[in-house]
Amino acid sequence: MSPILKFAPYVLLTGTIFIISCQKEYSTQQQKEEAVSSASSNAIAETPPFNLEVILRGEGNSFGNIKFRQDIDPAKIIILETWVRDLKPNHQYLLQRAVDAIVDGNCTSATWLTLGKGLTPQSILTDDTGTGKEELWRDVSAVATGSKFDIHFQVIDAESMAVVLDSDCYQYVVR
Repeated sequence: MSPILKFAPYVLLTGTIFIISCQKEYSTQQQKEEAVSSASSNAIAETPPFNLEVILRGEGNSFGNIKFRQDIDPAKIIILETWVRDLKPNHQYLLQRAVDAIVDGNCTSATWLTLGKGLTPQSILTDDTGTGKEELWRDVSAVATGSKFDIHFQVIDAESMAVVLDSDCYQYVVR
């Protein structure tokens, strides 16, 4: 048997392994590129302010936060995870919002809507440390997708109706 034929199976096996490993490497690289491309497309699709992180401030150390989320779903429900602290203990408060249809970063509307569980207003009750938490929601299915608003929030004392916390102006796009 010739020396070349003697090593031919080894050369063929080595070449096959090399080709397979290159294909795997290419496949892995292609998957990475596709993932980056997909993530970039999703980032572009998520660019408008569909979700907000709203900060509410008041006198002294009083503070609040609203995680304003509208998931991608046909029901068009906005979830408002609301949290307040350093307010009057064991007391009820209400979250309100006002919107401007002119999107210019200047919230001038004083047409306040009390938020809650859908159309039913829901108070935020603080505990004995002045901290309160409530998950509220709002149905915006009657509003056209892509509608833009300037929006701002306030928390009011449920008894006196005095404003205890308020937010800056935010922009929002209905998903």
